[in-house]
Amino acid sequence: MRIYLDCYPCFVRQAIEAARLTGADEAGQLAVLHCVLEALQHVEPGSTPPEMGGHIHRLIRAQTGNSDPYREVKARNTEEALAVYPRLKQLVSKATDPFDRALRLAIAGNIIDCGVSGEYDLWTSIERVLGQRWGIDDSGPLKEALKSAPLALYLADNAGETVFDRLLIEQLHPVPVTYAVKSGPVLNDATRQDALAAGLDRVAHVVSTGCDEPGTILERCSQEFRRLYDKAEVIIAKGQGNYETLSTGGKRLFFLLQVKCPVIARDIGVPTGSIVVKRG
Repeated sequence: MRIYLDCYPCFVRQAIEAARLTGADEAGQLAVLHCVLEALQHVEPGSTPPEMGGHIHRLIRAQTGNSDPYREVKARNTEEALAVYPRLKQLVSKATDPFDRALRLAIAGNIIDCGVSGEYDLWTSIERVLGQRWGIDDSGPLKEALKSAPLALYLADNAGETVFDRLLIEQLHPVPVTYAVKSGPVLNDATRQDALAAGLDRVAHVVSTGCDEPGTILERCSQEFRRLYDKAEVIIAKGQGNYETLSTGGKRLFFLLQVKCPVIARDIGVPTGSIVVKRG
């Protein structure tokens, strides 16, 4: 998905929020803002929002000298999600359709997204998504594809959301799952450290994409990950960033997300706030 004009204010907001997370004073925040505004004047035609977002957040880290502005936010998000994990497990175990319940909970966790807003009410999101009608429901084809898949590749999104992914992965047994995270910090996207903190290594094989940008930009991923991606028969791609970078990736992809952005809502063809399981 290409960058739209409406993406620009979002980049500026992220820059200011990230600068503030580093503890930069007003002059430092202004320096970051000027740096980002300069970069936005040179967006490559056809770039995706995650490609530009990755560039911007590298600039922010360099300008502030902070290698992971969202470190404390990610740890807090993971702790909050782990605190409700036992209750979520019960919700799944008592459901008449545990797969559907776990799928909805995985999407409920997608509310944890500093790329859109750092403000959210986690349990309100859970209750809403559990009772909400699907904007797009390709969960049937996903379930069918998993029946014959020798392995599922699961592309992670954000820290904290990882705990909700764990619930769904537990329902995919006996299909082996490889869980792919970022190679380094960007926004509140999950790295290996974040995945381990959420216990993903107990239910999946955790690997790195080799890329430290939002979404999954294949040409910037490692050769090892590219081989894994090319081989996978079923790919579950969480969140808006993965949709933005892989939306033309074919029928083995299944996008799981809450549509939190009007730009993505228009691209997918559903209202903002929709919950989506969409086949590529």
